[in-house]
Amino acid sequence: MFSKYLSSIENVDIYPIITLLLFFSFFVLVIIWFFKADKDYLIKMGNMPLDLNEDNSNLLEKRNEDE
Repeated sequence: MFSKYLSSIENVDIYPIITLLLFFSFFVLVIIWFFKADKDYLIKMGNMPLDLNEDNSNLLEKRNEDE
């Protein structure tokens, strides 16, 4: 069904190439950012969901009191 519509578009063969280039360049940029990023920042962001600091513990205490 779609091949009928795609065959009527001129230069449709360029779209997969453009998509592949965008996909590849995005991941190359992410890898470059990862190696250039501050390691302390990455560790802090990685541990953020696991950290229970005072703000989070206060929210948990309030939630327990409401129940």
